[in-house]
Amino acid sequence: MAALPPANAADQPFVAWSDDASHRHTAFALLDGLRHALVAEPSATLTLGHWCMAHGLSADGRLVADRLPGPQPALEPALRALLRVAPSQALRYRHVRLNCNGHALSEAGNWYVAERLTPAMNRTLDTTDTPFGRVVLPLGFTRTTLSSRMSWSPGGTPARAPPIGPLRLPATLIENRALLARRDGVPFAIVVENYQRGLLDFRPPLP
Repeated sequence: MAALPPANAADQPFVAWSDDASHRHTAFALLDGLRHALVAEPSATLTLGHWCMAHGLSADGRLVADRLPGPQPALEPALRALLRVAPSQALRYRHVRLNCNGHALSEAGNWYVAERLTPAMNRTLDTTDTPFGRVVLPLGFTRTTLSSRMSWSPGGTPARAPPIGPLRLPATLIENRALLARRDGVPFAIVVENYQRGLLDFRPPLP
């Protein structure tokens, strides 16, 4: 399966969230709800925008795609087959970090078939910081989830609990992979998304 370059996996403390059972399970429930919403909706960009507004990360939910440098990873043959492209056919690649009002929400790698997008879409992807999902929205695309998993667990409650400090989270909390297809059924992109701990840059909801 295609993968993004490894992110910094070191745990980081979230001062507003305590490392107790209540906050851990609240965080997990919110994130698992987001994971299901990402699977159910075709546009991860729009889903993340709604998350930002719902949790006070921004007023308008606008996302910015910051380009991340590095070589283009190879896409394995099984995924090329899903895109219906020959082994020799060139794919474009866009590796970005999606930010909302300064909060890093996800890293996304998109392998896409440029010939299946409009010239205007390709220009926008090449020259702007507009998220991929927003650029291709006029295609009326569908999203087929290939895999989706939580990469963090709240854990249990130890018999002898240590002093409670801030909640520490890994860099990546949710990992999703999906195939995007136009409304006419023609596939045009494989996306690999690693959702980041910045999703929880807000104070926990009151019990």
